[in-house]
Amino acid sequence: MKNATFRTDIAPDRRDAGQPPERALGRVIACDGSRATILSAVSTGNWLASDAWAIGRMISINLGSSRIVALVYKLHAVEAAWNDGENPIQVEVEFLGEVQERPDGLQHFQSGITNYPPIGAVAHRIRSGDLALVHDLGDRAGVEIGHVTQDASIAATVSIQDMLSRHFALVGTTGVGKSSAVALLLRRAVATRPRLRVLVLDPHNEYSIAFPDLALTIDGEALDLPFWMFKQEELADVVFRGRPALDDEPDILREVIAAARARYRVPNGQELARDLGSSLLKRPLDLGVGRAAPESTQAASIDAATPYRLKDAFAVIDELIGLHEQRWPRPALRSLKVRLESLHADPRYRFMFGRANMFETVAPILGQIFRVPMHGRPITAFQLGGLPGEVVNAVASVLSRLAFELAMASQGACEVLLLCEEAHRYVPSDPALGFAPTRQAIARIAKEGRKYGAYLGVVTQRPGELDPTILSQCSTVFAMRLANERDQQIIRSAISDASASTINFLSSIGNREAIAFGEGVATTMRMRFAELKPHELPAMGGMRGEGGRLEPTLDDMVRRMRA
Repeated sequence: MKNATFRTDIAPDRRDAGQPPERALGRVIACDGSRATILSAVSTGNWLASDAWAIGRMISINLGSSRIVALVYKLHAVEAAWNDGENPIQVEVEFLGEVQERPDGLQHFQSGITNYPPIGAVAHRIRSGDLALVHDLGDRAGVEIGHVTQDASIAATVSIQDMLSRHFALVGTTGVGKSSAVALLLRRAVATRPRLRVLVLDPHNEYSIAFPDLALTIDGEALDLPFWMFKQEELADVVFRGRPALDDEPDILREVIAAARARYRVPNGQELARDLGSSLLKRPLDLGVGRAAPESTQAASIDAATPYRLKDAFAVIDELIGLHEQRWPRPALRSLKVRLESLHADPRYRFMFGRANMFETVAPILGQIFRVPMHGRPITAFQLGGLPGEVVNAVASVLSRLAFELAMASQGACEVLLLCEEAHRYVPSDPALGFAPTRQAIARIAKEGRKYGAYLGVVTQRPGELDPTILSQCSTVFAMRLANERDQQIIRSAISDASASTINFLSSIGNREAIAFGEGVATTMRMRFAELKPHELPAMGGMRGEGGRLEPTLDDMVRRMRA
């Protein structure tokens, strides 16, 4: 139950028992456990008045010592014909909570209803003080992200701490201002949480210009993500280009990688000898293919982020092909070598293979991607759009896994927010459509990240195609306009409080508007996000010049087409 305290001493907003009866909007004629029906009247002359009934507005029902706050969700005329005088109407409202007054003049709002309105109770236009009280966070620290739609003078605030630590989602169809809202939330988050690092998985390269003062942009040309940092499943997805691996191929790749890692170094720092001698025939295969590997290397996991060389992998494959007693079919071994050689030679995969063996540890890679140290730029805009399509899932898996592991290793000192744009691509509702390691890495952040300082932000235009388990872990949701009935139903099922009727507005709310609900806000709130400055807008929202976005050079366009 939400409680907050507020003082309202604004004279024009006060009412007393002697106020004229025309100030009342109507009277309660029916009531059940969560809703009420109000009988009112509308005249031809005042139907456009500012205090007229309207869908989505909050009103109050006066009970004397307290006032019930309710939301208008349906209006209909009593008579079928309209006349030029007074026309009776029925207003359906949903209870949100109750404002109670204390003898000392303080007022507080609580979710839920203690006293239900009797038949004949008077309904009023809500006081501005009551409306502010409904959306007040109480003793929680909040930041302003816009204003309440019903009254632009009342700030829409959100608790960044609760929004992050319990994860959040932002959903909405194309063109409603999703990316601009994300940019605004991220700016507020890094301003409030100085230890927070943000990694944006940006499939459309929208955020490269949104944070000129706060972000480092990493594209396919600036990226270094060595192949030896990929787990077995992630590397297999790259090597086999997303097709199902044949029966022997995963085992062959696992054995080759283990042998290549064993050959990389010995404890004294000297490279292992490459000549096989007669030991190969005596010992067909060990971790070193024909030689005993160091004990520490044998104990290492196949998925440990330790370097190895591709030339060692090629040598291992050649040795396996040359064995008298074949462990694996020669065609499968040759096919694996050809695939690795083609990847190594492909310029699109330079980020994996070009400078891979220039790094001895993961430290410089983590430092670049997760801004350690920050140097005043806590956000990394990771442009997945510049990578080959068949490797995006594997890269997203690596980054998600590293975000969790970095936060866990820092024991909460280094907070990391992973923001997944187009999240339904990585964690779709149908498990057969997604990449299992990516789903596992993101789900691990959603389920366990809070205790380590690893947070998740989910952005999607199709919540109906998103894994419901992931969405259910997001305790704060900003729902912008959604036209699809299935998507609306998903959001409707996520609301747990008494304002589910608010979701009925999702198909018709305006651009930059959202229905915010969950742990990060005081109560379900229809709000409009604040406008960003032109230089802070993402690429899709920040059109430049009269002709739209600045036209890139021909060389830039050709480079993007190749990528």
